[in-house]
Amino acid sequence: MPKVVDPTERRRQLVEAVWQVIRRDGLEQASVRNVAREAGLSTGSLRHYFASQSELMVFAFRTIIDRIESRLAALEPEPDPRRRAQRVLAELLPLDDERRAENEVWLAFTSRATVDPALSALRDEGYDALRAGCQTMITDLSAAGLAPTDIPAETERLHALLDGLAVHAAMRPDIHTAQSLAAAIAHHLDALATARSARRV
Repeated sequence: MPKVVDPTERRRQLVEAVWQVIRRDGLEQASVRNVAREAGLSTGSLRHYFASQSELMVFAFRTIIDRIESRLAALEPEPDPRRRAQRVLAELLPLDDERRAENEVWLAFTSRATVDPALSALRDEGYDALRAGCQTMITDLSAAGLAPTDIPAETERLHALLDGLAVHAAMRPDIHTAQSLAAAIAHHLDALATARSARRV
C-alpha cells in the first residue's frame, strides 16, 4: 500500500529545504533540483507541490510572514504598553535559531525582490506590516505617556532600528547576540520615556 503523504507537512519540509540551501549556498543555488535533493526527493516529486521555482520561492517567502504573524497572534494579552511593545519587538528580531534562520532568508529574498515582481509584492507587504506595527506601538506608548507625541518621527526611528538590528545580526552574529539585540530594544524604549519626560519639564 503506498505511503500517504500529508501535503501540508511535505510543503513545510520543502520550505525548510529551501531555507537550508539559501543559508548554506546562497539564493542563486536554490533551484528546484537542489531543493529537491536537499529534501531527499526527486525533482518530479517536488513539482507535484510547486509547479515552478518561482512558486516555491514565493511560498517560502510567504511562510516567513505567516510564521511571524502566528507568533504575534499567540502572545498573551498584555495591558501595559511598554511590556507589550517589548514582547512584540522581541518576536521581530533574530533572538533564537528559528528567528535567525527567518532573518537570513528574509534578507536574501529582499535582495532578490528588486528584480522579481512576485517577491517584491511580498517584500512590500512585510515592510508595510512592520511599519504599521511600529506606528501602533508608538501610538500606544505616546497615549500612555511613554513616548514623544511625534508619532511619524518615532515610527520612522523604531522601524529603522528594527531593520538595522536585523541586518547587523545577520552580518555579525558574533557581535550582535540575542542579549545585545534585546538590550538595544530595551534601551530604545527607555530613551523614549526619558525624552517624553524631558519635554514635560
